[in-house]
Amino acid sequence: MCGIAGVLDFSKSRSQDSLLSIADAMGESIRHRGPDEGGAWADAGSGVAIAHRRLSIQDLSEAGRQPMQSATGRYLIAYNGEIYNAGDVRRRLEAKGVQFKGHSDTEVLLEALAQWGVEKTLPDLVGMFAFALWDKEERVLVLARDRLGVKPLYWGRQGERLFFASELKSLFVHPDFVSEVDRTAISDLVAFNFVPGPRSAIKGISHLQPGCCMRIDAAGGEELIRYWNLCDVAAKGQANRVCLPDDEATAALDGLLAQAVRGRMIADVPLGSFLSGGVDSSVVTALMQTVSRSPVKTFTVGFSEGEFNEAEHASAIARHLGSEHHELYVNSQDALDVIPNLSRMYCEPFADSSQIPTHLISAMAKRHVTVALSGDGGDEVFAGYNRYLAGQTLWPRFQGIPAPVRSGMATVLQSVPHVVYDKMATFLPARYRPSQFGDKMNKVSGMLACRDLDQFHARVVRFWENVNATVVGGRESSSWRDRAEAVQDIRDPVERMQGLDMLFYLPGDILTKVDRASMAVGLEARVPLLDHRVVEFMWTLPMNQKIRGGETKWLLRRVLEQYVPRELTERPKMGFAIPLGDWLRGPLREWAEDLLSESALRQAGLFYPAPVRERWRRHLAGHRHEHYALWSILMAQDWHRTWMVRCPPPCSG
Repeated sequence: MCGIAGVLDFSKSRSQDSLLSIADAMGESIRHRGPDEGGAWADAGSGVAIAHRRLSIQDLSEAGRQPMQSATGRYLIAYNGEIYNAGDVRRRLEAKGVQFKGHSDTEVLLEALAQWGVEKTLPDLVGMFAFALWDKEERVLVLARDRLGVKPLYWGRQGERLFFASELKSLFVHPDFVSEVDRTAISDLVAFNFVPGPRSAIKGISHLQPGCCMRIDAAGGEELIRYWNLCDVAAKGQANRVCLPDDEATAALDGLLAQAVRGRMIADVPLGSFLSGGVDSSVVTALMQTVSRSPVKTFTVGFSEGEFNEAEHASAIARHLGSEHHELYVNSQDALDVIPNLSRMYCEPFADSSQIPTHLISAMAKRHVTVALSGDGGDEVFAGYNRYLAGQTLWPRFQGIPAPVRSGMATVLQSVPHVVYDKMATFLPARYRPSQFGDKMNKVSGMLACRDLDQFHARVVRFWENVNATVVGGRESSSWRDRAEAVQDIRDPVERMQGLDMLFYLPGDILTKVDRASMAVGLEARVPLLDHRVVEFMWTLPMNQKIRGGETKWLLRRVLEQYVPRELTERPKMGFAIPLGDWLRGPLREWAEDLLSESALRQAGLFYPAPVRERWRRHLAGHRHEHYALWSILMAQDWHRTWMVRCPPPCSG
């Protein structure tokens, strides 16, 4: 895994040395993504400069260095990712007479692009990637990103310069870059706890969308090409349902997952897996262990607060599989140690609080391995979120209740404090006792008040309703609505929610979190459940093989039962939550008070103090769900203080 950065300056006003100096600085700013080696290349005559930081995974020799030039000398690439079918692609290229200097997937990707072109090569690739390709002959820059958005790529234009990078911090060091807060992005952050693409927190800078490539010519002309579209995959799946018997569907999925896991175990460095004890990570680890000649190294995070702790379950699964298991129990001091680094780690405000344990488990894993496989994406692909089950079972029943009655019921349920619901849950048998019952009841009451399923879905993924009255000069973007409209042709309501989550929540939250948390310590995280062949297969299956009898991830659980006894994984879904609310009222309170004080809020100028202070008061008074909303304010405040006020001086190149 690596990091890339660069600039295309149409003014061609800088010297060769100046361009190289700037490229070096842009690359150095993301050294954590590639601590093993760095390189830069520039051509003042074209105004282009490209930097690369390398985390050596395959071909640790000089033959794997980047930026890399093609055999003909025409093309140059800086690439971040892994191509898992590189061996197959290489053999096809060798059959055409292409000769290779080394065995890196970078060289395979570059020669494939040189031989077949971008539009023919991208659909052929299996992997995660973001790259910048420079055509010296035509003076064309191509930026590309993998199908589901596993790897990040920012880009944007300011005046006569086009910038691109794996992380925003690379752009901040360019002497001509202007960093102005995009207040619409801050509104989106407050609503959803992340900034959804294509927008970023900096005005004029965008995420290249998943499944897309951008072609920029010497005159500055832009052409966006979408080579893979989830909505097309969903439509094709609906039109061509595969009605397999359960045992055949299980075998087919098992084979696809095994193929995906095997491909992601190709490395010239040690690798392991994140094991939470849930279905997704257990499937990945089990399949790894079936092909590994030695015990797989597994890593899990635990909490002393039992409501949030899955470490014991992970440990039981590790013992059954025979893995070499490592545990880290996290406390508030661990969080305190991480929090000061979060804004530099993410370099735009990001507020999924599971970023903290994700970073801690990555740091622990890095002490033992360089690559870790994770189960991320399983909820979206296999229908695992509780909201899908609620949308399938509860919502149809709620529709039969007159709207005024539902509204009244919602008001009553919302009046009950979370602690009361949590106390009620203790009377249930431990096996059926839901975790965070108060939060779940808050979501149920919210669903009662909704007019349709789309509004329900929006409500359960939102954390702050009236953002325009909270963000100074802010207004929500159309990002959510655009994606909701894109999936309206998906007939099944659960599949429609899945599609929306894959387009919106998965790349903006889940994959952003995993990428930054792992790359901050130079660890490569691979996500086999998001192999596009697995995704495409699951879209062909009927809903009763995804959710059946009130059981989510039905088919994936059948695969797991072949490797792990059902009793080890059959329990209520927990997620990767942390006791953040308790920490903010306790050891993190002083830190939070500093950022949420009226003077700090006015100084940053992002938020109106009154609504923020009111939610902070409610949180301190014991309203448990408030901390989810407050975390976005805290992350935005800290990000502004770090990058907009105390940002390091730019390169003087």
